[in-house]
Amino acid sequence: MKFYINAVKSWAPGIENGLDSIVNEKISPKIEFTDPLFRRRFSQITKMTIQVVHDVVEEIPKARNFKILFTSFRGEIEREFAIDKMLIDDKMILPAAFSLSVFNTPIAAATIALKMKGGYSVIYPSQCNFKDALMSAAASVLSGDEKEILFVYADEKIPDDYKETLQNYNCNASLLPLAFACILSKDKKDDSLELDTDTLADTPLEFLKTTL
Repeated sequence: MKFYINAVKSWAPGIENGLDSIVNEKISPKIEFTDPLFRRRFSQITKMTIQVVHDVVEEIPKARNFKILFTSFRGEIEREFAIDKMLIDDKMILPAAFSLSVFNTPIAAATIALKMKGGYSVIYPSQCNFKDALMSAAASVLSGDEKEILFVYADEKIPDDYKETLQNYNCNASLLPLAFACILSKDKKDDSLELDTDTLADTPLEFLKTTL
């Protein structure tokens, strides 16, 4: 089955020099279009998510009302690590820290920042299976439930404390910090790129290389 994508927007440290120039650094977009008090406590993954969703909406304003599917392999991994450490060291968790560590924080913050009311779903793909996550988003347009949907992927830099653990990390996905958003549709437009469900990319980076 075939579907189409439009308005692919991406952000990663170093990506301005090309996909092969992405670096594994904790660098975030400035998201200066948001209020300073609103953005000051956000993590790298949340800031990247807000940026790419903003860029899609800037190009396609009607996307502000689309339903969203957000996916990530690791979510707010740095905040989750900090909470685990807090629980071990202090035997307690601060409510404010916990509220910003949940899996849906990035896309929830994006919808608040951009005043989007279409609703969102979040998916954690087992075994870093990007293809399944993409298919989950495409299913709604292929079935006719939605004419268009906003698909968003994001992952941040993995904390250095996990370096030894990563030696046994068998996930085939890129470990680099990266985020992108795009519109999925059943109908072809003038600038659409056609995708086939039988030949989808296995990783987010491969997906970008075939679409940008």
